[in-house]
Amino acid sequence: MRLRHPSGRIVHLSCEIAAQPVGNLPAVVAQLDTYGAARARLGADRLGVNLWLPPALAAALAVESRARTRLRAELDARRLEVVTLSGAPFAGGGGEESDPDWTDPDWTDPDWTDPDWTDPARREYTLDLARILLDLLDEEAVRGAVNTIGLGQREGWAEASDKAGIGILRRLSAGLADLAWQNGRAVRVGFQPAPGFVLDTAEQTVAAMTRIDKERLGVCLDLGHVARTWSDPAAGIESITDAGLGIIEVRVAAVPGATTEAWRAGLRQVFGAGGPLTEYLTLLSRGPDPTPEQVTGDVAYLLAELAALGLAPENEPCPAR
Repeated sequence: MRLRHPSGRIVHLSCEIAAQPVGNLPAVVAQLDTYGAARARLGADRLGVNLWLPPALAAALAVESRARTRLRAELDARRLEVVTLSGAPFAGGGGEESDPDWTDPDWTDPDWTDPDWTDPARREYTLDLARILLDLLDEEAVRGAVNTIGLGQREGWAEASDKAGIGILRRLSAGLADLAWQNGRAVRVGFQPAPGFVLDTAEQTVAAMTRIDKERLGVCLDLGHVARTWSDPAAGIESITDAGLGIIEVRVAAVPGATTEAWRAGLRQVFGAGGPLTEYLTLLSRGPDPTPEQVTGDVAYLLAELAALGLAPENEPCPAR
C-alpha cells in the first residue's frame, strides 16, 4: 500500500508474512491468499507484503528466472506488491552441517546455528534475496530493500569478528553495486538492532556502522525494540540520522501495548513533519497464520496512527492535521 506523506514523498506500507518452514514455491504462494483477501476487505488497489524466503529456496529462485516470473504473476493476481524482503531469519537456524526438513513444522536442530556477518553465507543469502527482489519490484519502482540481523551476537564478538565482518560488508556493497549497474535499479540492506546483538542501542549502532557504505547499507529499525529499550526513542533515531546512516526500513507492531507513547514518539520522529526518514514501513505479523480479518484490523489501526501524522493512501488527499 502506497501512502503519501505531506512532503509529497511516498511511503510503502507492507505486511510481514511471518517466517514459516517453506521449502518450495507453492508453499510460498499459499501464504499469499490471506493477504489478497485482506487487500479486498480494505478496498485497496494494492497491498504490500514482506516475504521471507529460506536460503535454499532463495538460492534456487535467484537462478531460476521462470520461477521468479511465476511468483511475480501470483502476486499480481492477488494485487499484492513486494518492495522489501526479510533476510533476518536464516532457515529458522542456519549453517552448513545440516539439511533441514522444510515440510516438518516441528523440525529443530540444536547444533544448527544462525550464521552472522563474519560468515560469507550471510552475504550470499542477502545477495540472492536482492536478485529476486529486482524481478519482483513493480515496473515503476527504482529500488527496494532487504533487512538482516544486527551483524551478530555481541557476546564473543571480538576485534577479529569486526575485521571479518567489515570485509564481508565491503563485498556485499560491491555485489549490490554490480546488481544496480546490471539492472538500473538498486537494492539497499538494513541491519536491525536487537537485544544482545552488536547493534542494540543507538550508540552501539552508530559506533558499529561508521565504516559501512552508507549509500547501499543502513539501519532497519524495529520500533517495538526502540520503544522498549532506548531511553529516548526520538533522540536515538536522530543520532542515527545525524551520523549519516540511512534508515532503510521501519518495522512496527500494530498494537504496541505498554510502550504506546514511546512507540508513537518513534513513529513521529520517522514520519512527522521532518520526515519521512524512510520509504519502507513493515507491519509485523501477529503470528504464523493470521486471518484476513486480523490483518485488516491491524492495517486499519496503523493507518489511523499514520493519518494523525498526515499520511494517507496515495490516491487520497493527505488529511489536515
